[in-house]
Amino acid sequence: MPMHAHTAVPGSALDGVLWPAVPGAAGARMLALQYQFAQSERWSAATLRAAQFAQLTQLLRHARATVPFYRDRLAPLPADRPLDAATFARMPLLQRGDIQEHFAAMVSRTVPPDHGHVQEGQTSGSTGRPIRFMTTGLTETFWHAFTLREHLWQGRDFAGKLAAIRSRVTPGAGTGWGASTDAVFRTGAAVMCNTERPIAEQAQWLMHENPDYLISVASNVQELARHCTQRGLRPPRLREVRTYGEALHPDARSIIRAAWAVPVIDMYSCREAGYLALQCPQHEHYHVQAEGVYLELINAAGAHCAPGELGRVVITPLHNFAMPLLRYDIGDYAEAGEPCDCGRGLPVIRRILGRVRNMLRLPDGGMRHPRFGEAQFGGIAPVRQFQVVQKSLRDIEVALVVARPLMPVEEEALRTLILKNLGHPFTVSFVYRDDIPRAASGKYEDFRSEVVV
Repeated sequence: MPMHAHTAVPGSALDGVLWPAVPGAAGARMLALQYQFAQSERWSAATLRAAQFAQLTQLLRHARATVPFYRDRLAPLPADRPLDAATFARMPLLQRGDIQEHFAAMVSRTVPPDHGHVQEGQTSGSTGRPIRFMTTGLTETFWHAFTLREHLWQGRDFAGKLAAIRSRVTPGAGTGWGASTDAVFRTGAAVMCNTERPIAEQAQWLMHENPDYLISVASNVQELARHCTQRGLRPPRLREVRTYGEALHPDARSIIRAAWAVPVIDMYSCREAGYLALQCPQHEHYHVQAEGVYLELINAAGAHCAPGELGRVVITPLHNFAMPLLRYDIGDYAEAGEPCDCGRGLPVIRRILGRVRNMLRLPDGGMRHPRFGEAQFGGIAPVRQFQVVQKSLRDIEVALVVARPLMPVEEEALRTLILKNLGHPFTVSFVYRDDIPRAASGKYEDFRSEVVV
């Protein structure tokens, strides 16, 4: 029986009571947060901002008292007056190097006991600089709550089968979709596969499992979709693909949609802070999860971005009292968006461009996200995998995995297409590989810049 998000009845913790359900403690907490989210996502920008800064005031008071690293950093901010955006912006940005160098001093000496267990985590190191961080049971609760919100926004059928392809997971099947849903709703089965498996094996597994929903790292889904397109593979029951973990670019969306004719829903998160933004149910842009994070987009002049401006992503998680990350520059670029016509007052990110190392650098000092026209590669040559590396301000190297050696006319057609999309007359050379390995996180990098600035 379908259990779509808008009609699903929560599981009841009481014998003999099915409807209305009376959930257990974990389910009640999750539903209480969903109730509040349903109200706050419709607030005005001013009301949202006021609530954020009321919570930030609590976090900064805790950081002043219990986190040695912030005592000097917070000194310029008045402790006896209400906090606002202009005042908070006077605080210097926190960089990854600060966390690596001062980890011990950034950990709170006294975490509120009712925030739950405290544990250490580490980023995947996809930037080459992994960092350690601390979380609590409370931050985990908010992670689960935003996951459930995303399911509810997208109106999924909880009776469906969920297939997840992730790094470092134990393959097999589970009885539910995970902690985010299982505390509240009964769901269909979930099956797991490792991103470490070759794409061909992942495709075989996907066809065998025939899920309703698929979730994986964006670049892995793109490679899987390309493989399936070349071989005419489409799981009959597949309804939707979800991506996470890295920027999902328009060409990747097109490749995935062309492969399976299903919607592609993206999520923006990071390990050290949880969810940052979720895709709007009505558009392909993103809504900042303002109940959990204060997110700033900072332009080259150091000011907050206006709609249409590109800026660095700076975040402050609102509920991490174990290791506050205040004005943390996570190394991503994104474009600010206009208010959304869906009725949600949550701030809008129009595009997520990703890491600095994934930005194309131009000889005039400009920088932008590169596009290659990869959705058209298959119509030119039998390209199975590619990676573009900017070697200098003039030179681009394209690594290709191909089904057979390319003819000169095919190379030239690819070069012309790539240059047209890059929008600058770089020198483009090709190298051929048997395989292009992924990072330890399971991500493929279709572009990276080796230009030193």
